[in-house]
Amino acid sequence: MSDTTGAVPGPDGLLRCPWGTGPEDYRAYHDTEWGRAVRGDDALFERLSLEAFQSGLSWLTILRRREGFRSAFAGFRIEKVAAFTAEDAARLLADPGIIRNRMKIDATLHNAEVLAGWREGELTELIWSYAPEAQGRRAPVGHGDIPATTAESTALAKDLRKRGIRFVGPTTAYALMQACGLVNDHLADCRFR
Repeated sequence: MSDTTGAVPGPDGLLRCPWGTGPEDYRAYHDTEWGRAVRGDDALFERLSLEAFQSGLSWLTILRRREGFRSAFAGFRIEKVAAFTAEDAARLLADPGIIRNRMKIDATLHNAEVLAGWREGELTELIWSYAPEAQGRRAPVGHGDIPATTAESTALAKDLRKRGIRFVGPTTAYALMQACGLVNDHLADCRFR
């Protein structure tokens, strides 16, 4: 894909971000989820965890295993995951329905333990406090206009790490911001912007 490529027609003729025209999994995610506001601590914990699992992999790999992740991690309900035991960690490492990476699994379990000590709504408030002002932010015309990190994602990652959250850096934080609607990185001529 060229850095200057704008939205392209999908199989139905609708203009989409180029990545959103691929397999049906991508189209459905692009059209109905990506860039839409997500709030709620458990929902954001799920997105934060999945973005960490995606690190170094294709997002399509995560999308295709998302139901497996949800089943394995008790629907990403923070309180339930925080109560996971060493036996649960061993079960996760053997589960072919998820990405079996010990560091990512350990980080997810650790993060749930940390977040279980936060007051209700605190994760949502923290993440959304880093949403940049939409006014004055140009809509990206091509893929090259979309940053991998921003000052806000760098600050969010730093704040999360300071509070004990693991496996989150500026790139993961920015992907979370895109996925959860803190920023709108659908291309300017994308039908789903």
